[in-house]
Amino acid sequence: MEVGVRAALGLSLTSMTGLSLISPAWFQSPFSSYGVFTYCSWPQDDSWNQSCVTFWSLKDMPTLPWKVSAAMLLGGWLLLSLSALLLSAWALAPRRLFPRRGFGPTPVVQAAAAASTLVGLLVFPATLASPFAKEVCKGSSMYHSGTCWLSWGYAMAILNVVLTSLLVIRWQTTPVQRVAVPFSSDTQGVILVPE
Repeated sequence: MEVGVRAALGLSLTSMTGLSLISPAWFQSPFSSYGVFTYCSWPQDDSWNQSCVTFWSLKDMPTLPWKVSAAMLLGGWLLLSLSALLLSAWALAPRRLFPRRGFGPTPVVQAAAAASTLVGLLVFPATLASPFAKEVCKGSSMYHSGTCWLSWGYAMAILNVVLTSLLVIRWQTTPVQRVAVPFSSDTQGVILVPE
């Protein structure tokens, strides 16, 4: 059952991480926002009329830190997807096929996914020094957002890497020893007996 719960958590984390990667809401200004793979802008009084551009390859991305961050974040997402698929296969496989239950190599894959994603998250704010970000976020520099602010996409990616790191931990449960406590009919109280 624990493998099934971990598989469900892995699949939901994979979905949430994928959603945050395609989101343009990592850094947002009053008239535009950008994320790892998407940039959107809109007129001053009409935020419903957005035009968006997607960076389909590393060549489309403006600077080297952007490319490194995108590669690390995408690699982390792919590793997280692989671990979720492995856990799902492990959870759904018949017991006679895998008599010894466990997690196999998935904790190592999840740890690699968390590490790769963490590196990508730490490098991504360096994109604020790019000419593209300086145009979008007036007055931005490396690790200073200028007129932009962090939005939900980046916060969701941070939360996902924390949850992925927690998923790696194997929680140990210990059985509780039951002790009979005798009652005395004279006092109607509990008699404590040393072991």
